[in-house]
Amino acid sequence: METTRTDAADLAQHLSFRPLERADLPMLHGWLARPHWTEWWGPAPTLAEVEAEYGPLITDPTKVQPHIALLGGEPFGYIQSYVALDSGDGWWEDETDPGVRGIDQSIAEAAQLNRGLGTAMVKAFVSMLFTDPGVSHIQTDPDPRNARAIRCYEKAGFRAVGEVQTPDGAALLMICERSSSP
Repeated sequence: METTRTDAADLAQHLSFRPLERADLPMLHGWLARPHWTEWWGPAPTLAEVEAEYGPLITDPTKVQPHIALLGGEPFGYIQSYVALDSGDGWWEDETDPGVRGIDQSIAEAAQLNRGLGTAMVKAFVSMLFTDPGVSHIQTDPDPRNARAIRCYEKAGFRAVGEVQTPDGAALLMICERSSSP
């Protein structure tokens, strides 16, 4: 489905999410190698590295829930949520609220950036997460230099809390409260 800014408001009715499947890993591997992904997600991994990192999330999504975002039934992006509390590896060590969820996302095709699709995807995913009454708020942590991601999250109802240090370096902690969700 071709998207333009003018039809961005209609996107929500065409968006859906499905859990990541093993058959998606080669596609995800290709996406992770694209310049607009590597700029913010780091160097392109090998297929074996993608299988090693994302394969376990498919079989045991208790901490991280990986999804493929669909537009008109076709894959167009990756989005994941995770429980911030006890996420491990140095992430969110001061978190005490079991209801906090974190999200990360990216759109597959660079040509689909700056058209409102990311905002629509984040809004729809946040709405889905908030259907769980145990979710207290949702956070994300873009690179402070990633103006496009920050704008996307702001338009989706997130507010900047401040810069934090993460295992990946400096990040802008952004929060979406249940009352500010779409």
